[in-house]
Amino acid sequence: METISLAGPGTARRRRRLNRTIKESLRDLGVQLSLLNHRVGARLDLKATDLECLELITRYGPLSPSALARRAGLHPATMTGILDRLERDGWIDRDRDPSDRRGVVVRAARGRGAEVLRLYLVDSGMNTAMDQICADYEDEELEILAGFLRRTADAGRTAAEKLTS
Repeated sequence: METISLAGPGTARRRRRLNRTIKESLRDLGVQLSLLNHRVGARLDLKATDLECLELITRYGPLSPSALARRAGLHPATMTGILDRLERDGWIDRDRDPSDRRGVVVRAARGRGAEVLRLYLVDSGMNTAMDQICADYEDEELEILAGFLRRTADAGRTAAEKLTS
């Protein structure tokens, strides 16, 4: 049985154009967020990778160094250098793993996270800008956008994992 599409060629073209626009916007967003991260890192005297690892520790910690290396897609030896710098500068603490006294976990140092948040949310104006953007959408639309962004982040994570294999 043949399926008849109610969508004409103009609809398919419009859909392709919208898909392309979304992909281009996401690439631009990635570049802009990378620039913001670079500037925040420069203000805090942190390398980009150090800032990314600090974010992972803050969000998912406490973590073992090997679990952090896997999440960050970095070699464990590289992770050791990053953790040494972060600890030396007071950004993280290394503690004994409570479930395995031979192991170590890293956690964000108390009190330092406010410095990072202040730069991202207050000093840069990003928090206010995001609040203004979100105010233009209904709750149902925000739920759709949140779901889209979550799925896009998952797709990016999967793509990155494929490239590490």
